[in-house]
Amino acid sequence: MQITKDMSIIEIVQKFPQTADIFLKHGMGCLGCAAARFENIEQGASAHGIDVTALINDLNKAVAK
Repeated sequence: MQITKDMSIIEIVQKFPQTADIFLKHGMGCLGCAAARFENIEQGASAHGIDVTALINDLNKAVAK
């Protein structure tokens, strides 16, 4: 499965718990907040000024292991 920027943050973390560390490493410490339930990765990254391409690349590397 390939992670894309339009996927739900909480969906990704639930399916792939190892991605939580990647989100935190990129400065997205909001995994427990209400917004994580309805925001997609791109929306969350944009809200925090995070490079979504780098984040997606790191998430996909984490799930490929």
